Amino acid sequence: MAILSFCFCCSKLPSNPKLHFSPQTHQATSQVSLKSAESSRNGFISLSESISRSSFLALLSASLFFASDPALAFKGGGPYGAGVTRGQDLTGKDFSGKTLIKQDFKTSILRQANFKGAKLLGASFFDADLTGADLSDADLRGADFSLANVTKVNLSNANLEGALTTGNTSFKGSVIQGADFTDVPLREDQREYLCKFADGVNTVTGNATRETLLCE
Repeated sequence: MAILSFCFCCSKLPSNPKLHFSPQTHQATSQVSLKSAESSRNGFISLSESISRSSFLALLSASLFFASDPALAFKGGGPYGAGVTRGQDLTGKDFSGKTLIKQDFKTSILRQANFKGAKLLGASFFDADLTGADLSDADLRGADFSLANVTKVNLSNANLEGALTTGNTSFKGSVIQGADFTDVPLREDQREYLCKFADGVNTVTGNATRETLLCE
């Protein structure tokens, strides 16, 4: 009897029930959807315009910054340099008397270049070719000569205190009269070679070349 009652109730249910909306309801729904889409589109456009303005301002600021300090606009230069000096052929270039603190001369060709009296504190000559260059009276404290070719270079009265000379740095045939090699980490064979003709006293530091090389 319970089974028959359940079947009778089921027979009264519509076989394919559907939801019916009036035209007014459909129109209202469509308007809400359109307004939502329009709002999203406007928000996206505003965001895009904001990002574009920010990018433009950042680019403008960078341009003005570099324009105010040309040295910073050249990759491979230094804080006091106005041009690219890294990986360049600068044979015979005249840098005499210039202030080139922390200048980057890595891997550059500097044969017969003139650095007489230049301020080169912390400059990098890593793997550079300085054959025949003039570094007399130059301030080379803390300069990096790692792997550099420093053959036949005029280092007379130069101050190399704390300079780096690790690797295969070569000073063969260089003039070192009055040069100050205080705290320069030379290989033993380099030290012995330089001690053979070390002479003079640095006029700036007052240190004898042989003493700074720890010659016997």
